[in-house]
Amino acid sequence: MILKEYLKFCGVTNKDFAKRIGISPVSLSRYISGERLPEKEIILKISSLTDGAVNPDDFYFKPKIDNDNENINLNSISEIVKNIRNGSKKELAKTITLVESKLKKHQELVKKIFEKFKTNNKTIRIGVTGVPGVGKSTFIESIGLKLIQRNLKVAVLAIDPSSKETGGSILGDKTRMEKLSVHPKAFIRPSPSSGHLGGVAKKTYESMLCLEEAGYDVIFIETMGVGQAETAVHDMVDIFLVLLLPSGGDELQGIKKGIIELADLIVVNKADNDLQKAAEITQNEYKTALHISGKPKNGFEVEVLICSSLKSKGLEKIWDYIQVFINKKKKNHTFFSNRQSQLKEWMWNSIHQTVNEMINSDLSKNEFIKKIQLKVDDKKLSVFRATQLMCNFLLKNKF
Repeated sequence: MILKEYLKFCGVTNKDFAKRIGISPVSLSRYISGERLPEKEIILKISSLTDGAVNPDDFYFKPKIDNDNENINLNSISEIVKNIRNGSKKELAKTITLVESKLKKHQELVKKIFEKFKTNNKTIRIGVTGVPGVGKSTFIESIGLKLIQRNLKVAVLAIDPSSKETGGSILGDKTRMEKLSVHPKAFIRPSPSSGHLGGVAKKTYESMLCLEEAGYDVIFIETMGVGQAETAVHDMVDIFLVLLLPSGGDELQGIKKGIIELADLIVVNKADNDLQKAAEITQNEYKTALHISGKPKNGFEVEVLICSSLKSKGLEKIWDYIQVFINKKKKNHTFFSNRQSQLKEWMWNSIHQTVNEMINSDLSKNEFIKKIQLKVDDKKLSVFRATQLMCNFLLKNKF
């Protein structure tokens, strides 16, 4: 970071900073403009005072001009954001496609778009998980249509499992939600996971922000219930629902151990006809188990409700519970503190993703790095020493 940017970012005046490093404001202005180079001891003082954000390279080397950034038209960015806010599903879909893209020029465009987004704490983010066959899509469609009747706009992000071998995904949720997918007040987007948990968290969160900017009131994020994506989704929603089948026990449900512990609300689905009794038994079993554990989650007792998504029974009660839950969280301020934590988590996911991309795209192709790998293969270099050398190389050449 160049010194001028640092001072502006931290809100420090030239006069104040010059005083801190023991020089005149005129000298500092000359250093900032590039008219003069600071002496070595002054550079070291600047680096120390800025915690390394400004280092010697920032004085000796001009920053690279990113041609992709140069070609971004700020007027077109404003137009994109305006179209999203005005309800253009086409613009919304295109922006989410940019979010999912790995191309650098697309990611640069996304950054510019997001800089114009506003914070929206009026939405309700709902995570929904459960094993295949539990009826997640039917549940989301049924409750989604109920919410639309209440004049709410509904969006669905379905995290779709991708094949690690082929990279292909199983995009089926849009076809299963036939009525919801064609409703003008609904938006459904299958989102391939690409087999990378960090990518899921970052891209799903960013897609969700696009939906919030478009004015959707309720956003459902659906996961498979058999992988690690559940934890990532749990950490980006306001309430997390786990759907169960009308049969007892986690083992019978086929639910991955620990997912029940993430639940804010447990819903026994498919309470239809002859399964009504089985659903009630499952409901009582889980209520008893939760009571015995005696551990309220974040100060809330986890509720167990039953419904029939097929017949649209019990959905009103579920929505009423969600509203009470959200209102309680807002009243005790955990809603807003969680949103802040989610924002911070997004920042760190972005950092991890960026560093991983640097390593995968640049380090792995570098000849010096290849030599290090060969020495490790030949047992001429320890993994610890190799890690140190690679990290030093990355720091010197990328930051």
